[in-house]
Amino acid sequence: MKKLFVCLSAVVLLMATTAKLKAGNGGLQGTTLAVVMTNAATANQIKVYDAGTHALLQTLSTHGKGGAGGNARGVRQYHGTLFAAVNNGSNTVALFKRNGNQLAFDRTVATTSSPVSIDFGSGHMYVAGATSVDSFILYGDNVGFMDGSTGLVLVGGAAPPNGSTAQVGSVDNNTLLVTLKTDPIPGTVDVVALYGGAVASAMPVAVSAPAGTLTPFGFAVYPDGTAVITLAHSSQDGLLRDGAFKTVIAAGQTADCWATRVGKYVFTANTGSKTISRLIGTGNNIFVDNPVAASITTGEGPSDIDADGGILGTISGASFLSLFSYDQFGELTATGSISLGISTANGVAIMPPPNN
Repeated sequence: MKKLFVCLSAVVLLMATTAKLKAGNGGLQGTTLAVVMTNAATANQIKVYDAGTHALLQTLSTHGKGGAGGNARGVRQYHGTLFAAVNNGSNTVALFKRNGNQLAFDRTVATTSSPVSIDFGSGHMYVAGATSVDSFILYGDNVGFMDGSTGLVLVGGAAPPNGSTAQVGSVDNNTLLVTLKTDPIPGTVDVVALYGGAVASAMPVAVSAPAGTLTPFGFAVYPDGTAVITLAHSSQDGLLRDGAFKTVIAAGQTADCWATRVGKYVFTANTGSKTISRLIGTGNNIFVDNPVAASITTGEGPSDIDADGGILGTISGASFLSLFSYDQFGELTATGSISLGISTANGVAIMPPPNN
């Protein structure tokens, strides 16, 4: 009995010590961060918020110039440990590492054209710029050297004019997508070949947006390789699979531009309607599960959107961050908004605790 008492006491002591360690590291095990890029043209910064309490935790320099516009995913997080932001005016991407509930500047990496969008996949960081797309190899949560690059191309073979590039997204180990806007003609989705996860030097296959549509913009990719792509200026959504559009539907809301996926649900930020929609994509079809899953009540229409760790965030009016919780059924519940104290915000990443 005495031995049992000693063992139980040791277990209680261990649990208490573990709890103290968790509390001592700033709540590393449970805190989700919402990170916003100010996009300031002369001195770009990021603002780090506690997504639960809405407290501002940090304001950090990106060591570069902002100025990105008409883009999606100008910031991106990786596994809760690595954060990246575009310095559009400096031709660099700023990298940060997480330490507890703080981010620390790591370094910048140079890109081959002015960067606008970032994604991670297949052991790489991908950066789409004004005229090119680059790949950087990853070593755990460390960004290594650039191991691939190629130019972007419009349908017909021309190089995209400045301001055309919208978003880059990883599909699988062999494929990357980049959306290009070219109003008043439909626009282009570049299908970029990868070799071992690195961008191949071959020119992308340029896929035209469907006739009668405009502005392929934000998109979200399913594990099966299908991509739900907003066709923003015609208020439609398209499904791309195997390098071709399989279907197009009316969004039911105005100017659906940005997109993020949580499980089977794709959420779109609809700038014109000031709403968030919930969609479901299959291999051949898109269904609008709820055209108004949430309304934006603070600031102007929503822009960049991201979701992870039970939290969805969207920039509204470049001055506010609107936050929502979501459940397993994709139901959104507003948890409040944060005044960012700026009017130039562009890009939000929801950063859950590591290994969440």
